[in-house]
Amino acid sequence: MKVNKRANQAKGLVYMMFFIFVSTPVWAQNPKPSGYVGSDACQDCHETEYENFKTYAKKAHSYESIKVMKKGLTEAEFRKCFECHTTGYKKPGGFRSEQETPNLKNAGCEVCHGPGSLHVETNEPEDIIGSMTAKDCEVCHSAERVGAFHYKPLIHGGAH
Repeated sequence: MKVNKRANQAKGLVYMMFFIFVSTPVWAQNPKPSGYVGSDACQDCHETEYENFKTYAKKAHSYESIKVMKKGLTEAEFRKCFECHTTGYKKPGGFRSEQETPNLKNAGCEVCHGPGSLHVETNEPEDIIGSMTAKDCEVCHSAERVGAFHYKPLIHGGAH
């Protein structure tokens, strides 16, 4: 009787693990974390959004704005700017320096949509963040950081 009970428990565990696996998004199942690829990797599939972003979004050229201010900042203050003005700073595979990771030196698509290497590989919508809220924008656009600019969050301010 104990053998049957253990067999049933094991079978139940297998079913539960299978259910968790098939109901988990692909990005969470993949043991390989998604890395940063830079906005240029988005261009082929999202041509209109990419062109609008490059043409109209200030963040597409955000590194230049901190570079202009660098002479008035300490190195630590300058690096603090990287958190919002570059892509993936202090995150695995994110911006390290203008020389090492030039494709991540501006605040690109992945700042809002998350690391894109898995999405580029699979083309699956669930492998990238598709819809954002004002709360997502407030990571950088907070009263503390940009109060002087009178920022009002615009969900589509990224030139989509």
